[in-house]
Amino acid sequence: MKLRYSHTSPYARKVWMTAIECGLDDKLDMIKTNAWASEADFITENPLSKIPALTLDSGETLFDSPVICEYLDSLHSGHKLFPEAGHERWRQLTLQALGDGILDASVAIRVEQTMRPEDKRWSNWIDRQTVAINRSLDVLEKEVGHWGGVFLIGPITVTCALGYLDFRKPVGDWRGTRPHLAHWFSTIHNRRSVHETEPQE
Repeated sequence: MKLRYSHTSPYARKVWMTAIECGLDDKLDMIKTNAWASEADFITENPLSKIPALTLDSGETLFDSPVICEYLDSLHSGHKLFPEAGHERWRQLTLQALGDGILDASVAIRVEQTMRPEDKRWSNWIDRQTVAINRSLDVLEKEVGHWGGVFLIGPITVTCALGYLDFRKPVGDWRGTRPHLAHWFSTIHNRRSVHETEPQE
């Protein structure tokens, strides 16, 4: 399988982490890709010109990260990152959505601040995204104590979100008023899937 990724994409990191947790990382041919370049061979795989994108041995391509992660989780017989049914499944999917939402807002801020001409930046849009991130982090602070020792798709996605906040710093110091979340984040760095996939320029 061929995975289109970049070292700075938190969404690609989520797939990479999932592959490691599922014991499938050695099955991936990792292809560094600049999604902004919209290279011809890439857009034939993903017309959205977004990473990650996973091309299967059959030639079929899957996107985006929630789809790819659940597909990878279907390929192994170990403990599933996506519970198959019941309350825990919906809890994990909702936590994944919250983590992805933090990422969406963080990336929106970065695009606004670094890619849009300064005189055309929309401060109200940045403020809206910042409030959404901080509100979501406050929810995570209340919930993190209930996660136990499981490292399923929800905590994986939250890891990518917090890592991206450290990497790009769209909202400054997120740890200040969230000691439980900060402590949890500090305890998971010994996992191979976390420290081997940390973002880098």
